[in-house]
Amino acid sequence: MRNLKMTIQYDGSKYKGWQKQKYGESTIQYKIENVLSKMTGEDIQIIGCGRTDAGVHAENYIANFHTNSELTVNTMLDYLYEFLPEDIVVKSIEDTAERFHARYNAKSKTYLYRINNNKFRNVFTRKYAYHTDERLNLNEMRNAAEILIGTHDFQSFTNLKPNGKSTIKIINYINILEKEDIIEIEVNGDGFLLNMVRIIVGTLLEVGKGKLKSMDIEKILDKRKREEYGPIAQAKGLYLKNVQY
Repeated sequence: MRNLKMTIQYDGSKYKGWQKQKYGESTIQYKIENVLSKMTGEDIQIIGCGRTDAGVHAENYIANFHTNSELTVNTMLDYLYEFLPEDIVVKSIEDTAERFHARYNAKSKTYLYRINNNKFRNVFTRKYAYHTDERLNLNEMRNAAEILIGTHDFQSFTNLKPNGKSTIKIINYINILEKEDIIEIEVNGDGFLLNMVRIIVGTLLEVGKGKLKSMDIEKILDKRKREEYGPIAQAKGLYLKNVQY
């Protein structure tokens, strides 16, 4: 039995996220499992590094699966490239340790959020970046981001219903970069709760627009009540950039 590790790039625009669902075929996991099962003649079950929301993209999503197939990795790559939809590409496949688990072995993940801060939306990137023509105060956003770095209870930054599970996570860094009229917010942490990155970005956008102060972030963290605070940023601007093991 082989354990194979895949690196996947996908445009999540048309999909209901990574996670396979009971009904419907419009998830990334379903599409890849379907092709792998036909290729190997086995019922392939993929282990993903985590869930991504509907509409979210990935540059380097990591997954693994077990198979008895003796096909070479190059043959598998060619088959996947031919039969997967054009908006999903398996960039690499490699044999890995039997005990490797894409989700449990992940040490941290890096997400990237793209914002078009021009007066006009860009017709060519409109599906892949959030657009706002309000000039954002990046210094205030960076001050607010600093408060989120470290170990905190992120109950206020998730749509996960309270169920007794811990909402404590570690944010290692948040970088806010400006490249002409494109602003990129890069968030790295040990793991993320449901909608957490999009809510962090949505809150930082409120700070950038002057609707919140950077000092309000501590109050939001302390309240531990999601329903009282900031909007969730649009999914189309978010990418899973990398997973660290």
